[in-house]
Amino acid sequence: MRTNHVRRALGTASALLLLPALLAGSTAGRAYAAPRADTTATADCGTATALTKTLPNGTGWSMCWRLSGTKGLVLERIAYRPRNEPRPLKVLTSASLAQVNVPYDSGLTEYNDLSDIGFGNTAIDIGREECPGGTVSPVYVPQQERTVKALCTTTAPHGYAYRSDVDDDHGTAKKYTKQGSDLVILSVSQLGWYEYITQWNFSDDGTITAKMGATGDLSPGDYSGAGTGWPIGKGDRDHSTSHYHSVFWRLDFGLDGSPRAKVEQYDTKKAGRGPGSAVLKTTRTPVTRELAANSALRRWWRVVSTAGKNADRHPRSWELVQQHSDRYDAHAYTSKDVYVTQYRACEQLASGNSDPACDGRGTSVDKWANGETLTHPVMWVNVGFHHIPRDEDQTPMPVHWQGFQLAPRDVTAMSPLTPDELSGHNGQGN
Repeated sequence: MRTNHVRRALGTASALLLLPALLAGSTAGRAYAAPRADTTATADCGTATALTKTLPNGTGWSMCWRLSGTKGLVLERIAYRPRNEPRPLKVLTSASLAQVNVPYDSGLTEYNDLSDIGFGNTAIDIGREECPGGTVSPVYVPQQERTVKALCTTTAPHGYAYRSDVDDDHGTAKKYTKQGSDLVILSVSQLGWYEYITQWNFSDDGTITAKMGATGDLSPGDYSGAGTGWPIGKGDRDHSTSHYHSVFWRLDFGLDGSPRAKVEQYDTKKAGRGPGSAVLKTTRTPVTRELAANSALRRWWRVVSTAGKNADRHPRSWELVQQHSDRYDAHAYTSKDVYVTQYRACEQLASGNSDPACDGRGTSVDKWANGETLTHPVMWVNVGFHHIPRDEDQTPMPVHWQGFQLAPRDVTAMSPLTPDELSGHNGQGN
């Protein structure tokens, strides 16, 4: 029963009734820029909004942001500048959500929140208290016929950056410790009884964290009698129906300014027994053709630059760090954790992709991963969460998060947070 909540987000009942027609029009996937007075027009960002931030430990991040009617928050031209590097290092050409699929266990209801409704179309105001110490930026949303305070940018502590008790270069015992911080960018969309938080954290150690939080309220229309769902409230009368959230992100890498990256898969398996422990052997498999794959024990992927190396002459790369995921196996496209496809501009949503330029290619990402040679890889990350409601989900519902990280691997010769007096400790020979 999303009707009342969507109507509340859009403002009027008539807006809700017109929503399918509006989404079928040309504005469904359009990126809404902030009003001209709030837009920084640069050579890199065009009419999108430029964002540059240097964190307290010296790491800099720069990017462009805009609000897409379908995808919601879209980040483009993301660059990372570690302390002591001469110039920013380009990482991602674009990064955004690509679908939120929500089927209910009863088999009665299913939503595709991006392709059916849109996160930008349903963006809601963010109060200053929700963006402590940061800036809230306005965007005009045509579907709502109003300007929405839609984007929060702020910084937040993330605890220890490092801690080490070692001797300094003069042989004197010294404690090295530092606290870390993140650049945080987020927007909030209201669909049905749920409110979704689209959030990106850019850390001073170079880690990028993509996550989506679901909060709001349990839908009273999805309560059922005894025998289905989980008992919520007094006794055994009301049962809230369990459901899935399968969230997709689309990552178009532009490492060191080039889209021609390589993708590699690593697997570590037991290979015998040594005198002290098991012998583990790690193998590298180049991913040269489109991939549809699931995570496994000690398996991971990285995207490797073909255009740049660090000071140790190692190719720069970014590793996909996955969190727990419950794959939804009732659909082909949600049954895989990771897809890597050859870039096509028309392939933007993991399902319900309606761009006519993709006619004949299917409307979901599983159809596109058909073995084509990779020269410009695009990574699609799927994280599933099976929500079995509990009493504590009343009300408002505590935020439940799902997402992943991109961790720098050999992007710099040492950590960008290494103290200057330890900068010579690079490799055993030093």
